[in-house]
Amino acid sequence: MALSCSLSSRGTFALALFTTCLLVGSSSAQLSENFYARKCPKVFYAVKSVVQSAVAREPRIGASLLRLFFHDCFVHGCDASVLLDGPSSEKTAGPNKNSLRGFEVIDAIKSKVEALCPGVVSCADIVTIAARDSVAILGGPFWKVKLGRRDSKTGFFQVANSGVLPSPASSLSSLISSFQAQGLSAKDMVALSGAHTIGKARCSSYTSRIYSDRNIDSLFAKGRQKNCPRTTGTPKDNNVANLDYKTPNHFDNSYYKNLINKKGLLHSDQELFNGGSTDSLVRTYSINQRAFEADFVTAMIKMGNIKPLTGSNGQIRRHCRRPN
Repeated sequence: MALSCSLSSRGTFALALFTTCLLVGSSSAQLSENFYARKCPKVFYAVKSVVQSAVAREPRIGASLLRLFFHDCFVHGCDASVLLDGPSSEKTAGPNKNSLRGFEVIDAIKSKVEALCPGVVSCADIVTIAARDSVAILGGPFWKVKLGRRDSKTGFFQVANSGVLPSPASSLSSLISSFQAQGLSAKDMVALSGAHTIGKARCSSYTSRIYSDRNIDSLFAKGRQKNCPRTTGTPKDNNVANLDYKTPNHFDNSYYKNLINKKGLLHSDQELFNGGSTDSLVRTYSINQRAFEADFVTAMIKMGNIKPLTGSNGQIRRHCRRPN
């Protein structure tokens, strides 16, 4: 569950909890839309130009950059720890291994930004801007991002491997709990899940759904089975399918329309529309793209505020793959 910032309970623990909440709040409060206005005014141009070129070559990379942001923020906060190589690398954790992509794009952005403003812009902020630009370039909303994060000096392999990142097999209650633990509501969770309107998933992520789930359109399931055999542990585990079979390279609300038609690719996707508490939100977003986009932006900003390192904490890494 998310921390509750109140002193309704008595005792030392309640005071410590309240102090922790104040520290988290003050850290996120130091983030600003104008953080680099004087120190690196061309940072947005530098990030967008690299992302635009990368997406033009391969639209899927936009979804990968958005996913990097999510997987970074859910593990110890938005601190670019997911980019680090080495023995404690989060890249090698179960949810990330052979799955996370886009690191070379972040490297290219960092090189371009360092040439403009050496030692000024953090990798954590680059990941944040790149995620926003990916959404906008693929036809989604644009919003002003809050910046001023600093970078972690270490990775958090054990945290990344501990179950904090939702699994494709997650139940609705598990999804809600995972997001609540990060201070995000069920509404935030459903809106952020709409990121699956772009990108692809590996066969190993949806094999069980297309062969075993009952709440799935039969023709949809059979179509996916052609590229994803029931037997696992073969090279075909890495075959991919579009998360949104309708408009996989365009950020829109068709993901939610797919769920209503029982055509969610992942088990965790279809859980959002399966007779539970989030059905009404899925229906709303399926017919009202503006509502979806507005709630998605709100949730992205909230996610970017998860335990950022600010002030004298952390560092501005010169290379995103290693600490200074």
